[in-house]
Amino acid sequence: MSTWWIVIVAVLVVGVIVKRFLGEPLNARDLFVPPVVLVGIGVYGLVEGGPLTGADITWIAAGSAAGLALGALRGLTPRLSVRDGVLWQRYTGWTVGAWVLSVAVNAGVGALAALAGAHPQARPMTLSIGVSLLGEVITLGRRALATGTPFAPERASFPRRLPR
Repeated sequence: MSTWWIVIVAVLVVGVIVKRFLGEPLNARDLFVPPVVLVGIGVYGLVEGGPLTGADITWIAAGSAAGLALGALRGLTPRLSVRDGVLWQRYTGWTVGAWVLSVAVNAGVGALAALAGAHPQARPMTLSIGVSLLGEVITLGRRALATGTPFAPERASFPRRLPR
């Protein structure tokens, strides 16, 4: 994966995290689209990276399982509230701890994979982040649905927000 993709993904992920620390309406599309896009980019990177060995597949599965589990743990940490009749979310200090744990475990799994001979293209960062976010949104989505409060409505897309 090129450096530009890594920078773009990092900026987008940091932007999402900052918005969620400040608190934002819990919108279903905004919740589910980023992890799905990142997983898609990661899978594309795997497909384009060439043939995978058995070791590569083993480490992809192990990293994905760890990411999904840690993301699910992180999905328990945001504070859900109701404003104007819709759900809002806000990351908490516990979320920071869960993110730190996620980064440490994923770095450890990546290091072990490298030591075991897994190819670098078999460890795409976008897939790791996407799977972790997917675990988070599955847990957070279930928590949100359990409240019985509706998700926030979708915002107008960028061109529709421009004044006419």
